[in-house]
Amino acid sequence: MQNININLSQILIVSSINNILDSLMQILPKHNTRIIRNEITDKDEFLLAQATAAIKESYIATSDKKYIILCGSTFRKEAQNSLLKVLEEPPKNIIFIIVTTSKSTLLPTILSRMPHKFLKEKKQIEELSLNLKNIDLKDTYNFLKENQKISKTEAKTLIESMIYKINTQKIKLTTKELDSFSVAIKLIELNSKPINILTTLLLTLIHRKNRY
Repeated sequence: MQNININLSQILIVSSINNILDSLMQILPKHNTRIIRNEITDKDEFLLAQATAAIKESYIATSDKKYIILCGSTFRKEAQNSLLKVLEEPPKNIIFIIVTTSKSTLLPTILSRMPHKFLKEKKQIEELSLNLKNIDLKDTYNFLKENQKISKTEAKTLIESMIYKINTQKIKLTTKELDSFSVAIKLIELNSKPINILTTLLLTLIHRKNRY
C-alpha cells in the first residue's frame, strides 16, 4: 500500500477487490470513507445506480477529506459517462478511488482524468497438460469433459495458461485469433459460460493446425 497516495484521486487495478478494500480500510478514516459497489447481484458490475449514489455522496458537504471508493470488476459505459464531470471537478475535500480488476473495463475518458496504478500480484501460471501445437478433437473433447463445471476464476486461469503455452510452444496465430483470447477473458468476466468460451478457443487452435 506504500504506492498509494491517499491525498489523490486515482484508479487502482488489482488482483482482488476485497483484498485491496481490506488494506485501504486500514489506512483511511472509517468515518469518512464510503464504499460504493453493486451488492445486489453476484456480477460485481458497477451500474448507473452506483454512479448516481456516488455523485450524491460527493455533494454531501464535509470539512474533512472524504474518500469515495468505487468498486467493480466491470463498469457500465453509461455509469462511467455519468461520473465524468464529478471526477474531473470533484467537490471540495472529495477524493475518488476507483478499484477494478481490469484496466480494459474503463473508458479512455475516465483513464485520462485520473492516474492509475497496477497493484496486481504476480502469480505462477499453471502448466497446461494439453499439447496445443498438435491438438485434435479427441484431446479437445476429453479436456472439455474434465472442465465442464469449472468456475469463472478457474476458466480465466485456464485461458491464461493457454496463452502462456502458445507463447512457449511458439505457435503462430493470426491477429484475429490472438484477439479471440482477449475477448474470451472479457466474456468470462461478463458471465458467459466458461465451457462455451473454452470450446471456441480450442476449436480455433484445431483450425489453425489444419491450415498447416
